[in-house]
Amino acid sequence: MGMSTFVYGFKPPDEKWARMKQIYEACKREDIEIPDKVDDYFNGNEPDPAGVRVDIPAEGWRDENSEGIEIEVEKIPKDVKIIRFVNSW
Repeated sequence: MGMSTFVYGFKPPDEKWARMKQIYEACKREDIEIPDKVDDYFNGNEPDPAGVRVDIPAEGWRDENSEGIEIEVEKIPKDVKIIRFVNSW
């Protein structure tokens, strides 16, 4: 089984995030389908306390002894405050 690494950035929660989270949680409590607009806002995921998740473009990197990922810093949106590296099997 192989491992994949993903890189996500998070924009801090704001008033819109809080409103969308309230709608999301109310729908979950009542077992109602999450509206598309809310689902799209959270990228099909549950609301994350870190804020709004955005993809960070990352490329695989390798040399003779190592491998990993690299990110071009100028491609990170300016309002991203957290970067999360996720390994998945």
